[in-house]
Amino acid sequence: MIDEEKISVKKIREILESVNDPEVPVLSIIDLGILRDVIINDDEIEILITPTYSGCPAIDMISMNIKLALIENGHKKIKITSVLSPAWTTDWMSEEGKQKLKAFGIAPPTLKQQICHTELFHEGEAIQCPRCNSYHTKLISQFGSTACKALYVCETCKEPFDYFKCH
Repeated sequence: MIDEEKISVKKIREILESVNDPEVPVLSIIDLGILRDVIINDDEIEILITPTYSGCPAIDMISMNIKLALIENGHKKIKITSVLSPAWTTDWMSEEGKQKLKAFGIAPPTLKQQICHTELFHEGEAIQCPRCNSYHTKLISQFGSTACKALYVCETCKEPFDYFKCH
């Protein structure tokens, strides 16, 4: 049984660092910025999360993985609450998470792209290839392997890649 006095938000957040997004397994829910808050009420732990999209198919699995991680660490009373407002934004992603995306082969959103995101698909702003760093890239589809990504191809190295869309 867990000593209630030893439960802290910091310790819970450390546990949650191990919970990864099932669609982008190199990112923890903290890197992704979907963990909104940890609330401790007596011996119950409430985790507030915001999906990247309101219909995100991964959110149920993420909720289950959060519960499993906490149970494995001795916590029994767990409540997961989805918070839809304000809507998730790529601004909430950690810089470390963005670097992990690039190393994994997914072009991360950048500040310039976030500022110009409404024009991305209309004016053809180049997205940097995560493999060779070229900006000579071309949009293939506004939807990549998941709804939160677009599919691009690099015209320099000829490799296709996903781009994590800004929003």
